[in-house]
Amino acid sequence: MKIAILGTRGIPNSYGGFEQFAEYLSIGLINKGHEVTVYNSHNHSYQKDSWKGVNIVHCYDPEHIIGTAGQFIYDLNCILDCRKKDFDIILELGYTSSSVWFKRFLNKRKFIVTTNMDGHEWKRSKYSTTVKKFLRYAEKLAVINSSHLIADSITIKSYLKNKYNKQATFIPYGANIFKTPDSRIVEDFGLVSYSYDTLIARLEPDNSVEVILDGVAISSSRRTFIVIGNCETKYGLYLRSKFANHENIRFLNGIYDINVLNNLRYFSNLYFHGHTVGGTNPSLLEAMASSALICAHDNIHNASVLADNAYYFANAEQVKHLLDAVKINDSVNQIKIQNNIKKIESSYTWDMIIDQYIAHFRIIIGLQEPAKEKVKLQLLLSEKFDATVNTQ
Repeated sequence: MKIAILGTRGIPNSYGGFEQFAEYLSIGLINKGHEVTVYNSHNHSYQKDSWKGVNIVHCYDPEHIIGTAGQFIYDLNCILDCRKKDFDIILELGYTSSSVWFKRFLNKRKFIVTTNMDGHEWKRSKYSTTVKKFLRYAEKLAVINSSHLIADSITIKSYLKNKYNKQATFIPYGANIFKTPDSRIVEDFGLVSYSYDTLIARLEPDNSVEVILDGVAISSSRRTFIVIGNCETKYGLYLRSKFANHENIRFLNGIYDINVLNNLRYFSNLYFHGHTVGGTNPSLLEAMASSALICAHDNIHNASVLADNAYYFANAEQVKHLLDAVKINDSVNQIKIQNNIKKIESSYTWDMIIDQYIAHFRIIIGLQEPAKEKVKLQLLLSEKFDATVNTQ
C-alpha cells in the first residue's frame, strides 16, 4: 500500500507526540513492505528527501513568521501536494488546522482519508472562548468529511459515538519495553539514580506543569526535580522565572533522544504525567515501558490506561503529598511498575499497533474483511465508558 502521513511538523521527531508516532509508524510500515511518505515542514531540521526508507516531502510552512495561522497554510500545502500523488490512503494526524480543507480538497468520494482524532483540543485552557468554539467546529468537520476515524483511546472512541454517532477504530499508541538502563546517562546530568523526580511534557497549561511545580515548591522534599520540555516559549520562560528561586527545580529544555529520555524515566524516583486532554498519550506509555513509578493527573483518559497502577493528583497539595510520601523502592510500588510493564506487553507494543494500522488500512481499501471478534471487543470496551465520558 502507498500511505501518506500528514498533520505533523515532520520526522525525525524534534517536537512532540504526533511526530514521534509518525516516526515509529512509518518505519514499521516500511519494514512490513509498504511505501510511506511523511510530510515535513520546509524548515524542519532534517532536510533530506528520505529517512530510514521513508519518503519525505517538504512543504512551505510560514508558522515561524505569522504564528498559528501558518499551520493552516502548511496543512493546505501538504494536502495540495498529496492530491498530485497516487496514494492509496491519506492518514491525517489531528484536525485542528487541516479539517477546514477536507471537503474541498480531500473529498472522501475521491480520496480515502482516515483521521486520528487526537484528544479534546477544544478543552485546552490556553485557548480563548472563540478559539475553543472554532476547534469544536474543526472537530465536527473532521468527523463529517473523513472517510474513516481512528481513536487513540477508548474514551475518545466512546465520545465520538455519543457525540456524532460515528464509529471510530480504536488504535492506541505504542511503546517498546526499555531493557538497557545505563546509570551513566543520568550521571551525565549530575543526577543520582532514584534520588530525583521527573516531568516530561510540552510546557503548556493543559499539561499541569505549573500545578506540579507549585507542589514541588511547597513540598518538604529536597530531591532534584527535573523538567524536560522546550522552555524557550513564552509559557516556558514564565515558568522558569516563577520557579527561579527553587534550587531543586531544574529545567533541562527539550530532549528528543529516546534512549536518554528512557534512562531519565527509569532512574527517576517519581515520574509526573500532567496531561489533561485525552486520549492515550505516547509519553505515558513510554513511562510505563521504562519502569517509571507514575503520578498522573486524575482524569478518565489517564485512568483508562493506568487503572490502579499509578498515583493520581488534581492539585498542588496532592502533588506535595506524593513527593513527601511516595518512594519507588516500596514493594507495593514495584507491583504497580510490573503491572504497567505487563500491560504494555499485552496491549501496547509497537508491533501490535503497526499491525492494527495495517489491518485498518486493508479494511478501508477493501483488501480485508473486519474481524468480527475484534469489532465485538471494541464495542464492549466502548460501552464500558459510555456512562462516564463527557459528550458536551
